[in-house]
Amino acid sequence: MGEITSLYVYKVISQASSGVETRDLVAALGLGPDGPINPAKMVPVLAYYDFFAALADRDPDGLTLPLRIGAAMRSDEYGAFGLAWKSAPNLRGSYIRSERYGHVLGSAETYSLEETDDGLYFSLKKAGDGRPGMLLSNEASMAAVNTISKEVSSADFAPLAVCFRHAPRGDTSVYEAHFGCPVHFESGRDALLISDASIDAPNKLGDATIAKFFDRHLEKELAAVDDGSKLDRRVQIAVSQMLSEGVPTLSAIAADLGMSARTLQRRLSDDGHSFQHLVDLARRELAERLLRETGYSLAEIAFLTGFAEQSGFTRAFKRWAGQTPRSYRLAASK
Repeated sequence: MGEITSLYVYKVISQASSGVETRDLVAALGLGPDGPINPAKMVPVLAYYDFFAALADRDPDGLTLPLRIGAAMRSDEYGAFGLAWKSAPNLRGSYIRSERYGHVLGSAETYSLEETDDGLYFSLKKAGDGRPGMLLSNEASMAAVNTISKEVSSADFAPLAVCFRHAPRGDTSVYEAHFGCPVHFESGRDALLISDASIDAPNKLGDATIAKFFDRHLEKELAAVDDGSKLDRRVQIAVSQMLSEGVPTLSAIAADLGMSARTLQRRLSDDGHSFQHLVDLARRELAERLLRETGYSLAEIAFLTGFAEQSGFTRAFKRWAGQTPRSYRLAASK
């Protein structure tokens, strides 16, 4: 049926009402109740829907739980996908990237942008059988798109309308108060209806150069998802996704790939690789791309590649490339 990013699991539990027990539901998905949170870690989508429904049943304000979750989302939490969304020139560019790269967040979700006489529908389709948790998930997803659109757009973003396929679960005025627009249930689609003016307003941090960088990064992630890349490449991708939080451990990467640390170490050794060598390759590859293709400062690149200080990054880069990061950037720009 498909998988979905475990990021959503942690967002769901973060918005549960005070006193609601969640640890047993998270553990049943094979996740640690306290993380670590990694958007690339997937869970079976039907298990996620059942988890969501079980938690909503426990929550005394289950009606608004999906809306609270969507309101809590931030673009940076989606990893490279969120950064590509934020750096796109406008929301049209953000939504088009969702069409192209949405599967890096799970095979169960597909987004599409459709122009009509009424405006543009940014629609979501999810794999599933219409069980209660799927409906909750759809509501949360539309609320998240609304929230992140408000976050990144320089305009005062507001949808013209919000549409859901399913019947209302309660008082529809709750939804209209949340979205600030008409909300239509049993409408035949799960979508936001957006005006031309809103979708073409510049994003606050839109930057064509940075957007192209993250596009290339996401192309590699998408290829890894689509073709089941070799283990060493999967490790490098997983490492690069975690570097802004520090250098990940072997155990963290193994958990992300769904195996034990011992199994990962053995399989890498059988293929002639060491984990530390792959970490260095991931850090070097990311550093070189950031130096070539973005205007980030050396301090920012040091952070994004897992270094606590710029001096440590400079020493490591000289060891990798035989020159300083500044020299490498100057040579690449000629």
